[in-house]
Amino acid sequence: QVHLVEFGGGSVQAGGSLRLICAISGYSAVPYSLGWFRQAPGKEREVVAGIDSDGTTIYADSVKGRVTISKDNAKNALYLEINSLKPEDTAMYLCAADTVPVSVLLSVGFQYAYSGQGTQVTVSS
Repeated sequence: QVHLVEFGGGSVQAGGSLRLICAISGYSAVPYSLGWFRQAPGKEREVVAGIDSDGTTIYADSVKGRVTISKDNAKNALYLEINSLKPEDTAMYLCAADTVPVSVLLSVGFQYAYSGQGTQVTVSS
């Protein structure tokens, strides 16, 4: 059973940066794609970024250029660095994992197998 726990959220001013961490346990030898999603109150879940088992990355247009997704297989950790934060980045950010390609993991409506509880990011203007 894969278990995901997010860390690193907080309250920051616009223009600041945050590094979110997703600690992953229960990995098997099966390759997983990993992703970050976010959801603001009253809004639909939104893709932020994803990374495949081979390191291929995909970013949402809304964050491209401001966000970097990376992973450390040795530490079983997934990261999301967000720069130039904007008030519209305010949301609960959660990480997810599944054994499908990252393009599928990030596709609209896909029900990923594993996700964490999320970490709140609040950006003030």
